[in-house]
Amino acid sequence: MTKKIPHTYALIFYIIIFSAILTWFIPGGEFDKEFITINNSEQEVIIAGTYHPVESKAQTWEIFSAFYKGFIDKSEIIIFIFMVGGAFMIVGKSRAIDAGIFAFLKATTKMEKIKFFKKVGVENLILSSIMLIFSIFGAVFGMSEETIPFVLIIVPLAISMGYDSITGVALVFVAAAMGFAGAILNPFTIGVAQGIAQLALFSGIKYRLFSWVIINIFGISYILIYAKKIKKHPEKSLVCPDDLYWRQRESATINHIEYKRTKSSIFVFALVFIFMIYQSYENTITIFTFGLEKFKFPLIPILTVFFAISSFFSIKKSAHFFVLNLFAFTIIFLVAGVMAYGWYMMEIATLFMALGIFAGISMADSSNKIVSHFLEGVKDIASAALIVGLAGGIIEILNDGKIIDTILYETSNSFDGFSKVSSISLMYIFQTILNLFIPSGSGQAALTMPIMSPLADLMNIPRQAAVMAFQFGDGFTNMITPTSGVLMGVLSVAKIPYDKWFKWMFPFLIGLIIIAFLLLIPTVTMSLNGF
Repeated sequence: MTKKIPHTYALIFYIIIFSAILTWFIPGGEFDKEFITINNSEQEVIIAGTYHPVESKAQTWEIFSAFYKGFIDKSEIIIFIFMVGGAFMIVGKSRAIDAGIFAFLKATTKMEKIKFFKKVGVENLILSSIMLIFSIFGAVFGMSEETIPFVLIIVPLAISMGYDSITGVALVFVAAAMGFAGAILNPFTIGVAQGIAQLALFSGIKYRLFSWVIINIFGISYILIYAKKIKKHPEKSLVCPDDLYWRQRESATINHIEYKRTKSSIFVFALVFIFMIYQSYENTITIFTFGLEKFKFPLIPILTVFFAISSFFSIKKSAHFFVLNLFAFTIIFLVAGVMAYGWYMMEIATLFMALGIFAGISMADSSNKIVSHFLEGVKDIASAALIVGLAGGIIEILNDGKIIDTILYETSNSFDGFSKVSSISLMYIFQTILNLFIPSGSGQAALTMPIMSPLADLMNIPRQAAVMAFQFGDGFTNMITPTSGVLMGVLSVAKIPYDKWFKWMFPFLIGLIIIAFLLLIPTVTMSLNGF
């Protein structure tokens, strides 16, 4: 008789119980904390040398209240998931995404007839390009929660191309996570860590760029090999039975879309166009920040012109393609908003909410129909939102038990007497393990860097090396830790059971961890620019 794997909800509850048990055996302790300004924002950091024991707070019945606290703590992500899920259902019901996928597949079929693309492999180029884009997003502005809406698009695309849902998630979430780990200009990890370590902002960028390239060569190659195997032998996919949901959805015959033109799409165009003209006047110049460099560009006026031209042709073709056009500009504004205007979950959720409503109106749907689609989307994605809140309960137990600082203190004391390579390796191992419990990049930096920076000085290794150990340790395990609300949300949206994801991800993660070890060695054995 085969032993059944616990449901994801049950698995998270077991981890909460285990975390509560730890609070009975690990003594309570705390560091004093202070607020400092890093990159124009306040961060609460610990003060090195101030660790002191505090009364232990063994957790018992709190394992039940942890759920409530987890939902409160992760409320932003939960609301984000509900709004995006509801909005995407409206867009999905318009059949615009289906039309886009169908057009895309037709275009790739034509490209395969060209000798050069046939030799190189059109699909290899497509998959690699998608991964590179999301990896750049992760490396430059720390894309994480923002991957959730893209999963709703890329997974169906991957299924349509003959792959599985794991491939679809890898193209988006894994790619962004690799970029996040190999961060080049990520202000939430590198920016905070270097600020606390008192290093020049984004210094050492050349070696981090080299590291990012190596990580992506390995990651993209691994996923391309996997995707090729699954396309040839679909039955070898761990999620073959789970992907039935997506295959049934795709069998809704995207070939038989009833294309139509609507007057309401012209109304939506006029409304959005007037708003963009107003924004062009209010924000004529957009300032993009890349590390210490600022780049000025009249982005919104240019986008307004392109929106007018593309909307004319898309409306003329059908309302479906106009909705697709709205979606494309939504993505462009999402990237611009994050990189230039500091947008986060509220602004991104608002953007997708507007997309959903405008998509429904463009298809001439009634208000009742739009609301019905939205509620259907919320219901469909509710499990993802619930998992995020449940995972947040793990962190609440550890924090309330007062054991995080004790673990940090005892670990830092154990580093004495090791060589440079051993010391940086131990730092990396510690950051990797800690990230299983604290999957917040800026949070982990604020907790560990005040200790690791002076510790690096004592061990005669560059502080920049300690930052890279944090960077790698914080990044890779985000792809596997059940305490990550983003990971659990992504898997729930993609309909992938956690145990199957873990089984697929584990060997890949080991490869990434080994590469990170090798990349850390030169930071303490060679003279590198910025180290």
